[in-house]
Amino acid sequence: MTTSATRPGAPLPSTTCPPRITISSTRRLPSTARVRDRRRRDRAPHCAAPSGLSSAGGRSLAARCFASTHVLETGIPARRRIMDLTYSPEDRAFREKARRWLEANVPTDDLKTLDERKAWHRKLYEAGYVGVLWPKEYGGWGASPMQQAIVQDEMARVNAPPAINGLGIGFIGPTIIVHGTDWQKGRYLKKMLTAEEIWCQLYSEPNAGSDLASLKTRAEDRGDHFLVNGQKIWTSSGPIADWGILLARTDSKAPKHKGISCFLLNMRQPGVEVRPLKQITGSSLFSEVFMTDARAERRDLIGTLNQGWEIAQTTLGFERGSNSLGRVTRYAIAFSQLVRAAKELRRGGRPLIEDPVVRAKLGKIYAELEVQRYAGLRVLSALNRGESPGAASSITKLSYTEFEKRYYEAALEILGPWGQLVTAPEEFEEIDTSSGEPGTWATAFLWSRAGTIYSGSSEIQKNIIGERVLGLPKEVRADRLKA
Repeated sequence: MTTSATRPGAPLPSTTCPPRITISSTRRLPSTARVRDRRRRDRAPHCAAPSGLSSAGGRSLAARCFASTHVLETGIPARRRIMDLTYSPEDRAFREKARRWLEANVPTDDLKTLDERKAWHRKLYEAGYVGVLWPKEYGGWGASPMQQAIVQDEMARVNAPPAINGLGIGFIGPTIIVHGTDWQKGRYLKKMLTAEEIWCQLYSEPNAGSDLASLKTRAEDRGDHFLVNGQKIWTSSGPIADWGILLARTDSKAPKHKGISCFLLNMRQPGVEVRPLKQITGSSLFSEVFMTDARAERRDLIGTLNQGWEIAQTTLGFERGSNSLGRVTRYAIAFSQLVRAAKELRRGGRPLIEDPVVRAKLGKIYAELEVQRYAGLRVLSALNRGESPGAASSITKLSYTEFEKRYYEAALEILGPWGQLVTAPEEFEEIDTSSGEPGTWATAFLWSRAGTIYSGSSEIQKNIIGERVLGLPKEVRADRLKA
């Protein structure tokens, strides 16, 4: 039978094929676009899927491909796995409940103040839509990865504002659950879930980004506490953060990967200075942080002394793997807007959509978008089996960030001068897209470059894939050479 794609978040047909799961992003359309999106949701352009994707027996082509076993040139066999993502009756009921709640409660205006954003976060949490995957004993809801996907998909469908404490909920909290002490879990996790305390990540430094283990920030042992001195950069949520998860060097004589420890640091104390960084898009989503004799309590040491590198890999694993599906919904919404723009805008006296070059570019974007969707479903399938994506999360990260660059480059080529507007005129507002900032294609294009750098650059991801997934020889590096 033939499958077709409806608008993002639309009810799925009752089939035995894997359902179309898409998950929301932390990026948001401007308030005017949100209102228009809700008004015109039912008449948005549909992106029909190619025919012939399912066999008569009901197993989709993607499922059969994922189930097949092949051997790479390295001789490493791929595991035989069937990607089974069918909805259970409980999942369908959960989706309907989430949809009704979000449609009744989603804000119609932008949340402009920190208090407004915290209040929305708490409302989501109390309704059961923040901390969905967290264990119940730590204040979460103990739901399945499928239900987490449903929540985020439904949030994207109505363009709901994201939870403000995204770093805490998505990466830092799970790291504390894995490596933290009982005292740390009791002290920090609940306030993280309710957004009573906002969190940031203090990893990268001016000279330690991709080569994070070269960090220079020091934490000097003073008995019941550590004195921290150094600088961090590219810190998201820095100006509003109450706490941060920090990597600092505690043994300068050990090999660089062995002498790092992980701490929880109070961002509101004397000795911590946060300076916003203005980006090419004109906004300041990142900050640099200076620490001068800042105090990290010994009880806030995560894991054991000098275990920081292992803990950092846990955090980065969550960052590279757990969010990968969230971009698919945003891409699909933006693609619908791009198709609509190509139909409405005219060049040379005819609609852009009639230009065969434009149609070819749109077709290529759609094909790549489907690849991203199935890659995300593959990650979700692994999570549903109770598995961790592990090093394979680097494949997802590399794939979607490079796709995002190609996507917005093609969009600007299609739209021409209209795509270069940082502030769209009123008659073209309906083609605005989400970029995490002003909702235009131009800012989305500029922002797309960041994805190939943060959380490990594309070059780093290729090394990880080669060494840890394909089993290729490690890259030659000076610090790996024996004296």
